[in-house]
This record gives sequence, structure tokens and C-alpha cells, in this order.
Amino acid sequence: MSNYFTTAEAAKYLGVTPSRIRQFIVGERLESVKYGRDHLIRKTELERFAKNGKKKRGRPKKVE
Repeated sequence: MSNYFTTAEAAKYLGVTPSRIRQFIVGERLESVKYGRDHLIRKTELERFAKNGKKKRGRPKKVE
């Protein structure tokens, strides 16, 4: 199962909290597999999310 990450491992990989990972899962922005009480996230899914899954933060730039 080395291709799967727990929410804590995924949080460390993405630089966010485990709570935020669970929010991504509930919001269907991050795909996971439920195994017992844990969510397992595939390594490829984490790489995809790290590449283009995060939204830009802050106010949008002013367009003139």
C-alpha cells in the first residue's frame, strides 16, 4: 500500500493540515478511498492536486 497516503501523510506532502485534506475530500476536490475509518489518497491523485488542484488565494488582479 505504498501508493496510498493517509490524510496526515497527504497533509504533510501538500503542506496543509489534515483537517484541510478532509475538507478537500468532502468538497470532492481530492479523490480518496475509505478504508475503515481512514481515507486513503493515491499518490498520483496527490501529485495531480499539487500540480493544479489548489485555487489561487487572495484578491484577483485588477483588469483595466
